[in-house]
Amino acid sequence: MRVMVTGATAALGAAIVDDLRAARDVALVLAVGLSPEAPASWGGGSPLDPRLVYHAADLTRSREVRDLLHGPARDHAIDTIVHAAHHRSPHDGGHRVHAQNVEAARALVLGSADHPTIRRFVYRSFAEVYAQPYTTTSLIDEDAPLDFDPAAPQWLRDRVETDLIVCAQRGGPLQIAVLRCAELLAPGTGSQLWDYLSSGVCFRPGGFDPVVNVLSIADAVAAVAAALRSTETGVFNIPGADTLPLSCAIAESYRADLPVPGVMMGPLYKLRHVVAGFEFRYDLNIRRFHFGGVLEGSRARRVLGYVPRTPVCWPRPWWRLLLERLTEAQS
Repeated sequence: MRVMVTGATAALGAAIVDDLRAARDVALVLAVGLSPEAPASWGGGSPLDPRLVYHAADLTRSREVRDLLHGPARDHAIDTIVHAAHHRSPHDGGHRVHAQNVEAARALVLGSADHPTIRRFVYRSFAEVYAQPYTTTSLIDEDAPLDFDPAAPQWLRDRVETDLIVCAQRGGPLQIAVLRCAELLAPGTGSQLWDYLSSGVCFRPGGFDPVVNVLSIADAVAAVAAALRSTETGVFNIPGADTLPLSCAIAESYRADLPVPGVMMGPLYKLRHVVAGFEFRYDLNIRRFHFGGVLEGSRARRVLGYVPRTPVCWPRPWWRLLLERLTEAQS
């Protein structure tokens, strides 16, 4: 197997590359990132592993995507692509962000369809593409409707559009697997929930405690690995190992849980305050706390053999981390 990974310098992409480098059935990994040089952990400009090739490319430029596919990808006989490159900040918008999120995926999947060596395309999508219910907690399967709300923020519209673009290419010679992943709760992944739980105080709608399901990087990597080694196509929900009410997630992160009236959530998200010495900012999308929904992952379990096993590492305040280290040192 000869695999190209986009977004290779981001947290998830780097973990996927490291997992592939350790696999015996992987002959070569072509890691694609925006940085001019490979990360220092890979040896900088001169990787220590001869099976790892790093290539810098700006995927927002269609010509660079074309040069990538018919240059390094063809030269190294790449047979599988993992597309995991996305703009991570939900607060940014505009044409360039849309080009990175949507147009890059369009160019990659269309260019792979008639490529002489590429046979499989694995796309990391998101659970947020579903039109989540606003009533009670429910399991969401792959046939659930997508969110086509024109008033949705750009980051969400981009994810739905990209998912549809990739899914539209199914049925041709290219094997396409779309992994709709639960929220990846880790630093450097663009997780809004991670930012929320890293605040000193977490506002929560009073009288409503939505259930959240979160995914660890280890399980996301395991899902990608399972999809790479399968010939099955279609959409697969990828849930995480942790499913719990939002209030419990706040408690796991050792943050102050402050229920407030729902009408106050919007203004509070846009304010910057200082409370008890902690500065915190709420720019998260308020709609995340007005629904309950957990991905139903039986298809991924049955077809890919994916089962979530690794709990997430919750964000912790500095004093809690210090206490845990002191406890470990004394034991």
